[in-house]
Amino acid sequence: MKRYKPNQITELAEILKKDGVISVPTDTVYGVCARMNSKKAYDNLVITKNRPSNKLFPIMCMDEKQIKSIAIVNEKAEKLIHAFMPGPITLILVKRPEIPDYVNNGGLTIAVRMATSKALEELIRKTGSPLFMSSANQSGKPTCTNLDEIENACPNLSGMMEGNVSFGKGSTIIDCSSNDINILREGPISLSQIMNVLEKEQ
Repeated sequence: MKRYKPNQITELAEILKKDGVISVPTDTVYGVCARMNSKKAYDNLVITKNRPSNKLFPIMCMDEKQIKSIAIVNEKAEKLIHAFMPGPITLILVKRPEIPDYVNNGGLTIAVRMATSKALEELIRKTGSPLFMSSANQSGKPTCTNLDEIENACPNLSGMMEGNVSFGKGSTIIDCSSNDINILREGPISLSQIMNVLEKEQ
């Protein structure tokens, strides 16, 4: 399986534009991704991970503007975006109605992250679409910790971006889709850090 340097973004973006699935390093764990604006790319990612169709993929955007193009950002979510993104945090937001149903199985919400490196930001920009981003593994199995493990677990990937991950554990997940804030998974960003931000200027 071909491995690409982080500066070979144009080649990796071309793979994604053709509905391929690639692995990339993120700030938390190694991920596998496909472009959001293609049902075929979505289906290929489901096959790559052997993922149940009712389990939704988070979306990685290149910046706040792109997040707002696919989701409705309320005041609390905006505070968290400004405080912690880009970083190891995933926000559950209300999906904009014009986003196709396959993106989140026709549900009301969508999980978003912001590109955690210049390489990922450039990859999203050159692909011309936010990316479905999931941990690099077969669904339900432990997350892979190096490229050899990813190649064994996901043999039908179209390519792999080289690079390192930092935290080695999943992002903090916060549901901001209603007036109440609900922390679904505590990761590198703690509950106290989140509350400190939300309680400012209230």
